[in-house]
Amino acid sequence: MSAALKDRVPPHNLEAEQATLGALLLDAEAVGTVIRFLRPDNFYSLQNQKIYNAILSLFNKGQRCDLITITEELRQTDLLAAAGGPTYIASLTDTVPTSANVEYYAKVVLENSVRRSLLTISHKIIAEALNDSVGSRAVLEEAQKQIFQLTDTNQTTTFKTPKEIIPRAIEAIEKLYHTRDSFTGVPSGFIELDQMTSGFQKSEFIVIGARPSVGKTALALCMAMHIAVKEKIPAAFFSLEMSDMQLMIRMISSEARIPSEKLRTGLLKMSDFQSIQDAAGHIYDSPLYIVDLPNMKLLDLRAMARQLKTQYDIQILFIDYISLISSENTYIPRHEQIAEVSRSLKSLARELNIPVVALSQVRRDAEGKKPNLADLRESGSIEQDADVVMFLHRERLSSKEAGDQGIDTELIVAKQRNGPIGDIELIFLPRFAQFANKSR
Repeated sequence: MSAALKDRVPPHNLEAEQATLGALLLDAEAVGTVIRFLRPDNFYSLQNQKIYNAILSLFNKGQRCDLITITEELRQTDLLAAAGGPTYIASLTDTVPTSANVEYYAKVVLENSVRRSLLTISHKIIAEALNDSVGSRAVLEEAQKQIFQLTDTNQTTTFKTPKEIIPRAIEAIEKLYHTRDSFTGVPSGFIELDQMTSGFQKSEFIVIGARPSVGKTALALCMAMHIAVKEKIPAAFFSLEMSDMQLMIRMISSEARIPSEKLRTGLLKMSDFQSIQDAAGHIYDSPLYIVDLPNMKLLDLRAMARQLKTQYDIQILFIDYISLISSENTYIPRHEQIAEVSRSLKSLARELNIPVVALSQVRRDAEGKKPNLADLRESGSIEQDADVVMFLHRERLSSKEAGDQGIDTELIVAKQRNGPIGDIELIFLPRFAQFANKSR
C-alpha cells in the first residue's frame, strides 16, 4: 500500500530546489548559468516557483539578487506571504554552503520536472486511448506532438568559446586545402549553382519555388538523381504529389534519354529496351529512398526522416511539396499551419544536420513575371525560415515548340543566408522532364 501511495506522488526534490534558490541568493552571478535552462514551472513547490520568478524579475531589471532585494521584490508584488515569508527565504541560504554546485542542483530540479511532465502526458494518453470516440491515429499523433514539444521545451541552451570552436574550424580549413574540394556541401549537379552555394550545406532549409508545371519536381528529381545515382550519396525523396512508380518512370526516362510519353504509352522500339535496362541498372543500386505518401502528416514526415537518417545515414532530404504536408492542428488558419510546417522543417534540418530541400508553389499573380520572395504562397514564414530560396522561371512552351534544344530557364537564387544571390541559366528538356547545365 505504501509503495502504491509513493507512486502517486509526482517526482520532485525539494532539497535540490531549495539548494538551487539558496545558491542563487548567495551568488547573483549564478543566475546567468541557471536561467539558460530552468524555468519557474520546473519547480514543484509553488513557494519556490514564486521565489525563482522574483529572482528572474530582478535579473531582467539588471538588479543584483540577495535576501534583501528578493524580499522587497516579493513584497511589492504582494507575493511575500505566498512565497513562504521572510523566514523561509532566509532559511534557503542555510541549506547550501556555496554556489559552486548550483548547475548540478538546477539540473536535478529540471530532471524531476521532465519526469512530472512525462507522467502528465502519459495520463492524458491513457485517457484518450480509453476514449472510443477518438480515433487511434489521432491519439498517436497527439502523443507524439506532446513528446516532441517536451523535448524542444527542455533543450538546454549551450554556448562555446573561441577556444572550443577554432580548432574545429582550422581542421575543416586544412581538410578543404588538402582535398582541394570547392564544394563543402552536397553537390546538386548544376555547376553554377554549386559554385554559388558550395553545395547544399548541412542544417540548411532550402526552398525551391515556381508556378505549377514549370518544373519544380523535375529539378528536384534531377538533383536527387545526381546525388544518389552519380555521387552515391544517400538521399531521400518524399513525394506527396506523385506516386513512386511515376517518379521512377521519370527517372528512367531521364537516365535513358527516352521521351517519357513513350514510356507511358508503351510506343517503344526494341532498341529502346537496352537503354531502359542500362538506365535501370544505374539507378537500381543507388542509395535513393523514395517515400510515397499523399496527405502526409508533419509528425509522420519527421519520424520517417529520423528513421532514414538513423538506418541509412541520408545526407539530404527532398520534399515535394510543402503545401501538401498536413499539420496536426487543422483548426488554425492555413497560413499558420504552413508556418508551423516551415518552422518544423527548419528545426528538422538542424536536428538531423542535413540539408532539407522543400518545393513550394508561388502566387498566381507571379505568372509571366520573375518571381520574388514576396510571391511564396500561403505564408511569409517560409521566406523567413529558409536559408536559401530559389525560383524557377521560364516561358511556357510545349515540347514541340521547345524542340530538341530545350527551353531556356532561369534558376533565381533570391536568398542565400551565407552566400551570394543571382541568376543561373539552365536548359529544360520537356521530353525527358530533365534540366541540364546550359554550358553543356
